[in-house]
Amino acid sequence: MSPGGDRTEVRVLPAGAHALLVELADGDHAEAFHAELLRRRERGALPGVREIVPGARTVLLDGIGPHEKALHGDGHHERTRDGVRNREKARESASAARDRLARDLVTWVLPPPRHEVREAVEIPVVYDGPDLAEVAALWGVGVDEVPGLHSRTAFRVAFCGFAPGFGYLTGLPERLHVPRRTTPRTRVPAGALALAGPYTGVYPRPSPGGWQLIGRMVDPAALWDPGREPAALLGPGTRVRFVASEPVPVSRTEPLR
Repeated sequence: MSPGGDRTEVRVLPAGAHALLVELADGDHAEAFHAELLRRRERGALPGVREIVPGARTVLLDGIGPHEKALHGDGHHERTRDGVRNREKARESASAARDRLARDLVTWVLPPPRHEVREAVEIPVVYDGPDLAEVAALWGVGVDEVPGLHSRTAFRVAFCGFAPGFGYLTGLPERLHVPRRTTPRTRVPAGALALAGPYTGVYPRPSPGGWQLIGRMVDPAALWDPGREPAALLGPGTRVRFVASEPVPVSRTEPLR
């Protein structure tokens, strides 16, 4: 399996009774595989998969097989002999469906990833993070050069995770990759603009974290809104551009420490 037609190693591992974890060679292959899954599901060629969860080099397919009601009963007949027999059949059917899909996945030949051409999401940020000096030293530049280097980068969401609304953004050239902090913070405020390895991210809500903080988003509430469709501002494939803004009143964002 490979984007572009070259054969590449792929591992398909069972993850419980109703899920498969697909391990790909790298982020590009994971992205291409995720896109192919979505294409096949959209045209009805991927039945019986409830959730598709992309990661850095993996994609999880969960909920393979019959509906939960078939597996666990509907509450009326679950203690009867027929109910037990039906649930056993449903579990066997789910296991068989998972194994068939696992065999099928390793035969796929993937087209190259097609990056979306829609407008980038612009995110206003204030570059005043407590780790600016450390990041500048790692980059070998002055502190005042960090905002320009970062905001001129074209980012794209590779995958989501960690917390609802948190996107892992790629795009920084390798020479600007930085390690995580040696001592994580017990609390990183919502809106913190952070770097770790090849990724940039914005914390959608307060949480512990070990990424290097270089700034803060002016309006972090926009990252995740359960009342909006889609709830996440930054979904996989979304292009992102950070825009340096003037400092905003502290009352609008929690100060970074």
